[in-house]
Parts: sequence; C-alpha cells; structure tokens
Amino acid sequence: MIDLYTWSTPNGRKVSIMLEEVALPYAVHPVNISKDEQFKPEFLAISPNNRIPAIVDRDNGLALFESGAILMYLAEKTGKFWPTDEKGRWNTMQWLMWQMGGVGPMLGQVHHFVRFNKGKAPYAEERYLKEAARLYGVLDRQLAKSEYVAGDYTIADMAIWPWISRFEWQGIDLAQYENVSRWYKAIAARPAVQKGYHVPVPQDGIPMPS
Repeated sequence: MIDLYTWSTPNGRKVSIMLEEVALPYAVHPVNISKDEQFKPEFLAISPNNRIPAIVDRDNGLALFESGAILMYLAEKTGKFWPTDEKGRWNTMQWLMWQMGGVGPMLGQVHHFVRFNKGKAPYAEERYLKEAARLYGVLDRQLAKSEYVAGDYTIADMAIWPWISRFEWQGIDLAQYENVSRWYKAIAARPAVQKGYHVPVPQDGIPMPS
C-alpha cells in the first residue's frame, strides 16, 4: 500500500497516473496547497521541501518526495514503464530529466506570469512564452520519430503529459504541434490517465484540443 500526499497539479498527477497504470493500491491524502497545508509539520516530516507529491510505502516504510524520484521508485518496484536494457533505460532517463529540468520549471513560470500575474512583468511573459514554444517544438520533433517520447510508453511520458495538459494556460495551440497533439490525445484516452487525472479532486474533464 502506498500513501500518496498530493494535490491537483501537474506534478501531483504524474504520480497518481503512475499508480493507476501499475495498479498498486494507494490511499490518497489531499494536501491543499492553496491553504498552505504543505507547511504542516506532519507533511514536512515526509517532504522537507514542502512540495507535493510525496509518498510513503507501507511495505518498507520508505518516504519519498520529488515526483521524478517517485516515478523511478515505482517503476523499479513494479518492473513497469522503465526499460531494462541500458540504451532504453538511459533514453527514458534523459527525457524524464528534460521534464524535471525544463518543462516543469519553465511552464510553471508561464503559469505564474501569464496565467496568474498577467501584465505585471512583460519581459518575463515574453521570455517564458518563447521558452514554452521552444520546448513544445523539441517535444514535437521527438514525437515525429517515435510514438512516445522514449519509444515505448514510459515514466517519461507520464512526467511530461500532465504539464502539456495545461496547454491552454500556456497560450499554446496544439494544432500547431501535430505530433504533440497526437501523443497527447492517445495518452488522454488511457483509462489509468483518466482516473489519475482526477486525484485528489475531481475535475470537469481533461482539457482537449479542438
């Protein structure tokens, strides 16, 4: 049994989608970041960086924070969605790191400046919108070569997809990125993704491009 501490954000959805994909039993503990619940001592004991998601594996008592580390742990635990061959494993790893180091931080800045603070910092808006378009271009070119980012469907896709699901917040027209749009729709159709997307708070639905 996995205890999942999470909220309805791209990083939180990475882990709930993975847990649904591997069919591990898990208990959800909502951490409402809009109410600063991430600063409660009991949560900080699990996630000292006061960020969601975090997990505790009841099988061995292991507590983990950082979504990328959690994805790797669950892939190792279950033997799923992470290739066992050296080339495939490192290819998946590099795209996972691309999300952790680029997609998440940069698109997060778009959300901050463009979605929630529009007009306050024009330079920042321009910079991060331009970077978002660049990252979408990188992803589109990669997906022109393979069905999923690292060949087969892996934790790399699960890490990237929730951030792309906020394409509307990022001012992105997915029609301009044909390969990203195809990949996005295919993943959105997966039953595990449809379940994991609505953890811990049910949403109106997964955003879909026109």
